[in-house]
Amino acid sequence: MLSRIRKTFHLLLLVAAMSAVCGAQEPFPGEPPQQPQPPAARQPVPAVNLPAPIPADQLAPPTIHINTSVVLVPTLIEKSSGAVVYGLQPKDFTLLDNGVRQSVHVDEDLDSSPVSLVICVERGRDAALEFDKFAHLGPLLELFTGEDRGEVALVVFDSKPVYLEEFQKNIAYIQRDLQQLPPGDGGAAILDAAGFSIGLLEKRPPDHRRVLLLISETRDHGSRVVTIPQLVERIGASNTLVLSLTFSPATAELIDWGKGNTNGGTELNLLAPVVMAINAMRKNTPKTLASMSGGEYGTFTTEKGFENRVAEVANHAHNRYMLSFRPTDLTPGLHTIKVSLAEDYGAHVVARASYWAVNDASPSPSAVPAQSGNPTP
Repeated sequence: MLSRIRKTFHLLLLVAAMSAVCGAQEPFPGEPPQQPQPPAARQPVPAVNLPAPIPADQLAPPTIHINTSVVLVPTLIEKSSGAVVYGLQPKDFTLLDNGVRQSVHVDEDLDSSPVSLVICVERGRDAALEFDKFAHLGPLLELFTGEDRGEVALVVFDSKPVYLEEFQKNIAYIQRDLQQLPPGDGGAAILDAAGFSIGLLEKRPPDHRRVLLLISETRDHGSRVVTIPQLVERIGASNTLVLSLTFSPATAELIDWGKGNTNGGTELNLLAPVVMAINAMRKNTPKTLASMSGGEYGTFTTEKGFENRVAEVANHAHNRYMLSFRPTDLTPGLHTIKVSLAEDYGAHVVARASYWAVNDASPSPSAVPAQSGNPTP
């Protein structure tokens, strides 16, 4: 009986400790505490140049103005062995826009363009259990940017995004922040954070390749500003490449994603209605963002697995063809794209799954029924 009581007591202590780590939010220096504290209990705030919380009006998605006369389609051609297929010409690709074949141009010198990279990392809910892995990200960032050619910014989020480090070539500060990341609150506002990060990238120079590395769990918890229909439109109208790495908040089981599944977006290639894209976003926001943009999606559970996934998506980000075409159908709204090879090279295609055509008559995504909006936190 005494042994059983001791085990129960120890279990309660463990639960309390985990709640303290994952449930309570530790504000960054420069952030006001979430709840008022008595003056005697407050600690001095270090004089560090960190941003204040982002006002809601800055999070709201702006009105989209985009020229859809040319659509960019980042495309990776990879064999089952992991080898990338190089040297393909426009005649080697077949591209369908809403089922209609298009004339394709291939950019052969994409890797010479500088990279603007936003690292968007969850710190809310159970993300604190993954911080030891996030701390290994800093030294890997040059795999994305190269030497002195790119720039990196850092956004972290729980129930709200925080623009922690502005775009810079020196990644030392970002490495430091990732190694000292404090736990967040009980939120995981993926939609708000992704929308804010895409907005940052849209303001970078037009000759930059825009890449968002999203590290989070799969489901949104607590977004209040950016809705799913808005984010479907934003990513469909953006030339941002989204690379998503996710962890499970409930289990440490490793889901090993095979090379044949790296596109993560076959389902969207077959689903034209915008409501279907919204439903996919509700099930797995990072995966849908990646597939719509032509990026990649993977999971991790171990430090080594995390490092391998980051290195892999960074390598693939540099080895994508940039296809482009002028749509023959300018119907506003969500268009599905399907890219295939004219011949069988024993390889599979990872390509952008959709884009959003915009003009004055373009329907607003807010017209989608309310039940297709944000998932319940």
